[in-house]
Amino acid sequence: MASSPSSSGGGTAQRGFALLVLAGVLWGTGGPAAAVLQTDHGLSSMSAAVYRLLIAGVVITLVLLLTGRLHRLAWSRPLVGRLVLNGVLHAGFQLLYFASLALIPVGLATLVKIGSVPVFVTVGVCLLARRRPTVVLTVPVVLAVAGLALLAGFPSTGAPPAQLAAGLACALGAGLTFSVMGLVNRRPVEGLDALSNAGLGMLLGGLLLLPGALVFGMSAPAEAPALGLLLFLGLVPTVLAYLAYFTGLRTASDTGVAVGTIAEPLTAALLSAALLGEQMTALGLVGAVVLVVSMGAEPVVRRVERRRVRTS
Repeated sequence: MASSPSSSGGGTAQRGFALLVLAGVLWGTGGPAAAVLQTDHGLSSMSAAVYRLLIAGVVITLVLLLTGRLHRLAWSRPLVGRLVLNGVLHAGFQLLYFASLALIPVGLATLVKIGSVPVFVTVGVCLLARRRPTVVLTVPVVLAVAGLALLAGFPSTGAPPAQLAAGLACALGAGLTFSVMGLVNRRPVEGLDALSNAGLGMLLGGLLLLPGALVFGMSAPAEAPALGLLLFLGLVPTVLAYLAYFTGLRTASDTGVAVGTIAEPLTAALLSAALLGEQMTALGLVGAVVLVVSMGAEPVVRRVERRRVRTS
């Protein structure tokens, strides 16, 4: 099992948690960028997802190739298995999330997808460790889910019951897929560094989604601002974010893995308000504060747990 508050050094766990928060912040910049690409430049959601994975995967693979790191990879059955699994998880996550967007409102899909991740991670951590959730793990998770609900609101939908159920199932599936990726990649594979893990997995995920995207159309806008945004989407909230994520997973505490990336919706909401003119409600402001508190609670409860272990 990967690190936990009691088994990992405090400084190491803190750095891991900081990297997960950084990943969440970087992912949060992707939402506004994708929104501009779709509304102002006509790029479909599926195309944006595939371009994002392919740009990131190709760029990292070229870096690995030019630096010789690709040839030096110790190709083994566990390494290949991890890359294939990550490719499938990347593709599945994107497919389920964008399917939910086609069935239910964006706000509801996002709320269910992101809000379910801390819960799924908590359940997964406890099942793998064969123990019940502790207060140390539960408190930040409850705060994170409550803050997200206040931040996103409770979007209404006029969809038929069957369509609503299908959309919610897809959003939950996206949250579960992302959570599985996080839990699986906490355990390192010998010879597989974070850069190779992120890049080759995303390249495979993009290739798996490419046939479906070609059916729906992959035309990319030729304007310089749109191409710049597309490159930004592939590099910043994808290459840099997943590199920080896979690196942080190896040393963050259980609580850190559960709530670290909750910075994504907070960043997206603040950027949307600042750059896209979206208004944040009073409840949304309260939710933003609760999200910050949930992330701030992680190092606090980790220190409390360490003191409890030392005195027991």
